[in-house]
Parts: sequence; structure tokens; C-alpha cells
Amino acid sequence: MSVPHTGPAPALSIAAIEDADTADVIALWRRCGLTRPWNDPAADIALARKQQNAAVLAGRDGSDVVASVLVGHDGHRGWVYYVAVDPDHRHKGFGRVIMDAAENWLRVRGIEKLQLMVRPDNSQVQAFYQSLDYFEQERIVYAKWLDGREPTP
Repeated sequence: MSVPHTGPAPALSIAAIEDADTADVIALWRRCGLTRPWNDPAADIALARKQQNAAVLAGRDGSDVVASVLVGHDGHRGWVYYVAVDPDHRHKGFGRVIMDAAENWLRVRGIEKLQLMVRPDNSQVQAFYQSLDYFEQERIVYAKWLDGREPTP
């Protein structure tokens, strides 16, 4: 078992992805188990990249993409999705670094609150966000597929 990172934040180069990074980011998301059959990651990336209120940020260790986040806002609240750290690079503080980058991206745009969703059975990820001073808010999430698909889990 790895020991959690407790020292100073490691250096990662953080930047919005370019076209050439898309395949690497999707591969990272798949290695981290973040993709779902009902969400096309390439379409999610394309949609985020064409908007002014969203970006996909990549964290690089040298030339390797080892962390990522899709960050955006609705003009009122910020949201993050696809927060990922390569399994071979976990417990080095990279999760904190990529979340700091997402938070800063939102702050620059005047967004004061960041929200995110975690599946109830994902206790490891819940503990990660709690370690970053996120707190659980009691909410019920409703969803509807506008293209007529059946509800997804």
C-alpha cells in the first residue's frame, strides 16, 4: 500500500489540452474507470473545449499526462468531472494539484462555489475530497436524457 503524499505539492505542468492530447486523456479516464457506456468521452471533451465556460486541464509529469479534470461553470456554480490521476502516479499529491488547478480556473472567472458529484459507493473518492476540505451537502439529483434515452444509474 502506498503512503499518502504529505509534503509540498509536486510540480506538474498544468494546461488546457490540445487536439493531440485527446486520446491520452481518454486513455487516462479509462485506466481510472471514469468512463461509462452512456457517456462518450470524446464527445464530452469536444463539447467542453468548444465552450468558453469549460476546459479540460491536463497535468503532465514530463511529457506524460498523469492527471486531468474537466472543469466548467454555469455562470453561478463551478463543476468538475473526470478528475483523474494515473493509477501508477497516485499518492504523490497529483490529485490535489489538479483540483487546485480546477479551483483556480474557476476563481479567475469569478465563480465562488465548486460542486461535484460522487457515487455513494465510492468511499475512497469521498475521503479524497474530504481531505481537500470539501463537505457533503444533502441534495437529491434529478436527471433526464433530452434525447429520449432511458434513465441510467
